[in-house]
Amino acid sequence: MSDKQQQNKLWGGRFSESTDAFVQAFTASVLFDQRMYRQDIQGSQAHASMLAEVGVLTTEERDAILKGLDEIRQEIEDGEFQWSVALEDVHMNIEARLTDKIGITGKKLHTGRSRNDQVATDIRLWLRDEIDLLDGELLRLMSGLLDLAEREAATIMPGFTHLQTAQPVTFGHHLLAWFEMLKRDRERLLDCRKRVNRMPLGAAALAGTTYPIKRERTCELLGFDAVCENSLDAVSDRDFAIEFCALAALSMTHLSRISEELVLWTSAQFNFIDLPDRFCTGSSIMPQKKNPDVPELVRGKTGRVNGHLISLLTLMKSQPLAYNKDNQEDKEPLFDAVDTLAGSLRAFADMIPALEPNREVMREAARRGFATATDLADYLVRKGIPFRDSHEIVGKAVAYGVSKKKDLGDMSLSELRQFSDQIDDDVFEVLTLEGSVSARNHIGGTAPEQVRAAVARAREALGA
Repeated sequence: MSDKQQQNKLWGGRFSESTDAFVQAFTASVLFDQRMYRQDIQGSQAHASMLAEVGVLTTEERDAILKGLDEIRQEIEDGEFQWSVALEDVHMNIEARLTDKIGITGKKLHTGRSRNDQVATDIRLWLRDEIDLLDGELLRLMSGLLDLAEREAATIMPGFTHLQTAQPVTFGHHLLAWFEMLKRDRERLLDCRKRVNRMPLGAAALAGTTYPIKRERTCELLGFDAVCENSLDAVSDRDFAIEFCALAALSMTHLSRISEELVLWTSAQFNFIDLPDRFCTGSSIMPQKKNPDVPELVRGKTGRVNGHLISLLTLMKSQPLAYNKDNQEDKEPLFDAVDTLAGSLRAFADMIPALEPNREVMREAARRGFATATDLADYLVRKGIPFRDSHEIVGKAVAYGVSKKKDLGDMSLSELRQFSDQIDDDVFEVLTLEGSVSARNHIGGTAPEQVRAAVARAREALGA
């Protein structure tokens, strides 16, 4: 059978000449949309079942279609299916093969639908499946973070603002900040799923169909929460894909921020953590190098997903209702955003639990940079000195420490008392690193007790 005959078999009746070979290849999407074959077959089987229930197909025709589609699925999975660019997309390739297998009955499958509502349904089914897989990887990463945070609940490290030493925190507390980012990412992911899980099928090309279809039944068979209420909107909008790319960009941004810290912390200048060798690579010329390639690559891939969001926003911004060929360009950005986020989450879910903190290095770094200066100011406030005056006193003490190359906790009582006679022996209880972190003993604080409590609450919320 020639390509022209195959074309005419599906939509060529209106045309008097074959499509130009370049245009045929240029407009085809089968090279990338074939990955939705499972969802296309799933949607077609539900559609055929519904058509039989309303009397448009006979039981025998339905059974032939269902069986034929099952066989086609197996052919694809066995690598025996012959994809044709001449047939443009995954839908027409499968429908043509079905007709080859079961004859004229295969041509009846498309009754009451269009490729417009078919592709919109396929994308939603595919994205719904991918969201569920992404949620599994996200949960695995979050659970790994909780395990590590609990283990390091009392490990002291410097907290930073402006990348300058600010106050002591615990490593567990820092890890829980990462967890909170991911928790919001998961909330957005699951909320997006609600809007993805609406069924366009039955909207047909743009106006619905004259056949007595039961969209509610197809909706039930496919596990959608509800049907898309307006046929024009159902076939033409891709806001659900844009929304997914927006949350993917935010998730990648969070992973990128984590990556930046991992890259810094594995450097010789910080040396806060070690990454297992399996997540790193070496240099072709410098034998000593151990490069944190996984976090660096995730950091780089973030820009890629950001670009996909802008691509889809730009794609939709000037489209009139209803469907336009522009929307063929929705799939590659969406597919790659999903793949990139999935790969990044998988890498992090494997890597994060395997981090090894260099606890003594972290602790020593927290001792430098006058990290307990705020604790000293709070101490003076409790002695009755107004905070602004306390701030000035401690500032002078820090300036003295800089000149003498002494941290506050290393100064003698007589050295400290030259700045205020309200300072007594008990000051050293607040100038210790342990005293500093333990004093912040409230929900959201860095005290080890609060870190462990936060881990317990998070595990309960995750059902872990």
